[in-house]
Amino acid sequence: MPAASFPRRSARTQGFTLGAPRDLTTAGDGSAVFFLRSASGTDRSNALWALDVATGAERLLADPATLQEQEQVSAEEQARRERARERAGGITGYATDRTGALITFALAGRLFVTATGTGSTRELAVPGPVADPRLDADGRHVAYLAAGALRVVAVDGTGDRPLAEPDGPDVTWGAAEFIAAEEMSRPRGHWWSPDGAAVLAARVDESPVGHLHLGDPAEPTRPPTVLRYPFAGTPNADVGLAVLGLDGGRTDVRWDRSAFPYLVSAHWSDRGRPLIAVQSRDQRTQLVLAIDPATGATEELHRDEDPHWVDIKTGVPAWTPRGELVRVEAAAGSYRLVVGDRPWTSAPLQVRSVLDVGEDDVLVSTSGDDPAEVHLHRVTAAGAEPLTTAPGVHGGTRGGGLLVVTSATLDEPHARVRVFRDGVHAAELGSHAEDHGLRLTTELLRLGDRELSSALLLPADHRPGDGPLPVLLDPYGGPKAQRVLSRQQGYLTSQWFADQGFAVLITDGRGMNGRGPEWERAIADDLAGPVLQDQVDALHALAERRPGLVDLDRVAIRGWSFGGYLAGLAVLRRPDVFHAAVVGAGVVDWRLYDTHYTERYLGDPNERPEIYRANSLLDDAARLDRPMLVVHGTVDDNVVPAHALRLSAALTAAARPHTVLPLPGVSHFPTDEVTTENLLLMEVDFLRRALG
Repeated sequence: MPAASFPRRSARTQGFTLGAPRDLTTAGDGSAVFFLRSASGTDRSNALWALDVATGAERLLADPATLQEQEQVSAEEQARRERARERAGGITGYATDRTGALITFALAGRLFVTATGTGSTRELAVPGPVADPRLDADGRHVAYLAAGALRVVAVDGTGDRPLAEPDGPDVTWGAAEFIAAEEMSRPRGHWWSPDGAAVLAARVDESPVGHLHLGDPAEPTRPPTVLRYPFAGTPNADVGLAVLGLDGGRTDVRWDRSAFPYLVSAHWSDRGRPLIAVQSRDQRTQLVLAIDPATGATEELHRDEDPHWVDIKTGVPAWTPRGELVRVEAAAGSYRLVVGDRPWTSAPLQVRSVLDVGEDDVLVSTSGDDPAEVHLHRVTAAGAEPLTTAPGVHGGTRGGGLLVVTSATLDEPHARVRVFRDGVHAAELGSHAEDHGLRLTTELLRLGDRELSSALLLPADHRPGDGPLPVLLDPYGGPKAQRVLSRQQGYLTSQWFADQGFAVLITDGRGMNGRGPEWERAIADDLAGPVLQDQVDALHALAERRPGLVDLDRVAIRGWSFGGYLAGLAVLRRPDVFHAAVVGAGVVDWRLYDTHYTERYLGDPNERPEIYRANSLLDDAARLDRPMLVVHGTVDDNVVPAHALRLSAALTAAARPHTVLPLPGVSHFPTDEVTTENLLLMEVDFLRRALG
């Protein structure tokens, strides 16, 4: 039997990520590290594991195969997974108590609790389907979501009851609304009090949000799915908060929700009053508020203002043990950590997120002079100490005297997960992920006057003097989602395209994170011009730096999501540079994308329609004179299929030939092997024909 192709293997292994440890948590006493991992590089069902730090031995705590007959995912859980870009199955999330003695998780809509000491797992008989269960700090109760209600049950299965139930058909308790999960990095909507006596919970009323009717044309007998989707310029969900006592009491949290409707984050620890961050609709003002749980009154502790937008950083606000406020602010050329009223970091260090607040230090994720590298720093009032120095992308978690570091590099096909105690290597987690089998040629470059962070990949058998090669630009290109990082993951499909005979160039331009506030805000009011010009400039800078390597008469571009939008821009507005485009799940008209993301960069379309029109692809349709392949899933609930259909309609109205490839039953990303493999093969065939 012939070996499976790379596209098939990539789809089967979910980009060679299956079988790798993920979702790491430390036990409170530092004895163990908990994690999820599937049994092999092709197994999509995650099980719950524990690493004994003292011995390095791994124990299987909960195996989905022994707990369920067949996974049945509720609509609510499916929506959560879509927002989290979760493609695996089995146990996809869990929560522990303070010590790590108990772990709770939902599986097939049922609620389970595992005692980590014995490894015994039992189901709690509660109404379902269950989503997002959370243990209180002392491990006495589990709060969970079911049928729009926030419920609580004792860990022995007794006393199940609702803390809050929907008071309307579009009301839910304890869950994150679409905008929070998709755009604010807030996947949850309920938080236990430190003493386990109450839960701070979000009440979400989606009745103001317009309906989205998402029908699959490939299944004409099925009625369309009706969703709430807040298109730019339209009403959002009404989000409030309440402190719900286990004794049945309810105290509503009060702040000016009309002026600050976005609930960005919440934090409740034994170090001080509960904290929330709230934003104005235009995202130019963000407040940190402290809550009085007894009355629901709030006190403003800090206010951030920005002429463009206040960026959201995860892990803040928080308290130090001494009661000082921890936050991240954009000032003096960097995102800097501020504790109390004193900055603890400065440029060139860019704080990406806060991972842990210790007794006298803060663990942060950072970038420095090179945005392709991500490191861990331990920050104190005296300065920042690097905990990782080797080139690569490093992440981590900390607790119980342990530091768990995940490190991915350009030299190794898989990330390593190492456990340190007091700075000394104590153990390492095993991985069952499959090797990709490619010979990566990734070369990281800084191109042009703006030193654009770029990656170049050539065919594995390329030799100096071969060429010139046709060029394939393979960017994301938009805000936040970096493509150019110092690790192998993320370049595998690009290398496969290179091995088909292309010089593949990936560039992160203006708007991308890792280079500071000014770089990110360069795209304010203009999502089209700067990002497209950066792709052009990087291409020309590469041609100048490597004479004879690339053929500027054969240049194509492919992209997905924002990258699809960028690919469409490229051939419509710069046909002098780009000769073919694959527009994958691309935004075409920003009025059809969501409020929080779109209004951050372009403002309110009701007030600034000219900016939305200038950033749309529709008015440029008549200019198309290059081959364009438009690809879109028919049930995409993020970038809805209307984008592709309206682009095709505009091109047809202008009599401009183009190709549309619908993906029946596919949401924002294809996941099954056949579709994923054949889509890549069809893209290559299209590009070869288009470029001659």
